[in-house]
Amino acid sequence: MESATKGTFGYDLEFLKARDSIVVLKSKDGNGQIIVSPKYQAKVFTSTADGLKGKSFGWIKYETFDAAHPDEHMNAYGGEDRLWLGPEGGRFSLFFKPGTKMEFENWHTPAAVDNERWDLVSATATKVLLSKTTQLQNYVGTKLSVKLERDIEILEPGFIQQALGIELDTKIKSVGFSTQNKITNTGDNTWDKTSGAPCLWNLDMFTPTPKTVIVVPYQETATGKIATTNYFGEIAKDRIAYKNGVLLFKADGKSRGKLGIPPNRAKNMVGSYDADNKVLTITLFTVDSKADYLNQEWKPDTEPFTGDAVNAYNDGPLANGSQMGPFYELESVSPAAFLKPGESLSHQHSVFHFTGEEEALNKIAVKTLGISLQDITTTFK
Repeated sequence: MESATKGTFGYDLEFLKARDSIVVLKSKDGNGQIIVSPKYQAKVFTSTADGLKGKSFGWIKYETFDAAHPDEHMNAYGGEDRLWLGPEGGRFSLFFKPGTKMEFENWHTPAAVDNERWDLVSATATKVLLSKTTQLQNYVGTKLSVKLERDIEILEPGFIQQALGIELDTKIKSVGFSTQNKITNTGDNTWDKTSGAPCLWNLDMFTPTPKTVIVVPYQETATGKIATTNYFGEIAKDRIAYKNGVLLFKADGKSRGKLGIPPNRAKNMVGSYDADNKVLTITLFTVDSKADYLNQEWKPDTEPFTGDAVNAYNDGPLANGSQMGPFYELESVSPAAFLKPGESLSHQHSVFHFTGEEEALNKIAVKTLGISLQDITTTFK
C-alpha cells in the first residue's frame, strides 16, 4: 500500500494511528473526518473536508511524539483543538507554583492537559466523550479537585449551514465539529474570588503561510479598549489592522505576538483565511459579555478578573532564536468557574473549515466575519 503524502489527512492518520488508539469521526459522506486522541489529552488533532487525500487542517509537531523525555514546560504535540485550563498567569495561575517568579523557567503546563492520558467514556461513528480527573494547586496555594469532560461531535453540512447562517455552494468542501467542554468541582471547597477559580480554555493550532490572516470581529459600539496587544511585547503596527469592527492580524509564523479581546468587545466568532491554499476557517464559541474572565498575564499583582474572552496568537522565534512552531492559534475561554462542590460549568467551542472557489468562500466570509476576502488579503503587503 502506497504511503500517504505529507500534508494530507491520510498522512496524519497513519502517523497518529501508530502512536495511539485514536477515534476517527466521519460525516455521512465520509469527506468530513476528524481525529480525536484519548492518549493525547482528548485533542482533536486534525480534520479534513475531502477524505484521506484532503488537506490536513490541524498543525502537528511530529518530532515531539518521539522525544526521549517529556518537556518540563509544555509538550507541543499540536492539535487543531485542545483543551487547557486557565489562568496561565495572575494571582490564581495554574502554571506557576506559589511564590515562584512568573518567568519561563518556572512555567509548567498542568499535566492533565499536557501529557497525561484521558479516559474514553463512549464513542459512536460521529461522537465521542472523554474525561479526566485531576488535582491542581494555584498560585495562592488553593488545592483544586477537578473533573474535566469533552463531548466532541462531527457536524453534517446541514448543521454547519444552520449554525453559521450560511448556504453552502456546491463548489465548497467543508468540515465542522463541536466540542462541549465541562469542568466540575469535585472537592469540598467553593471556588470563589478569594480562593481563586479556574477556567476552560480552547486553543486551535493551525499551519501558517505568508498570506494567512487572522480575522477577529468585535463590538464596535462598546466602550473601553478594543484589544490587549502586548502579551509578549507590543505587536508591530504593520502586523495588525482595524477595519469597520474587524481586527486583522498577520499569521505567518514569523513574529511572536498574542492579542486578546475583552468580553464586552468580543463576538462569538473568530476566523482566519489562508489565501495560498484557499482555506477559510471559522471558530464559534460561547461568550458572556457580563461575566468575570480571568487575567492570564504573567503578573501576580494584576487585577485577576479583568481578562480577555478571545485570544489569537502568531508564533515566531524566541529571543534565543529557537521556535516551537511555526503555527498560529485561535482561542476562546470560559468565564471564571465560580463553583460550589459538585457544580459544573460548560464552554462550547466549534471549528469549521471551508475550501474551494474564492467567490463562494467570499460569500461565507462576508456573512459570518463581516469582511470580504479582498479586504482580508490586501491589508498586509
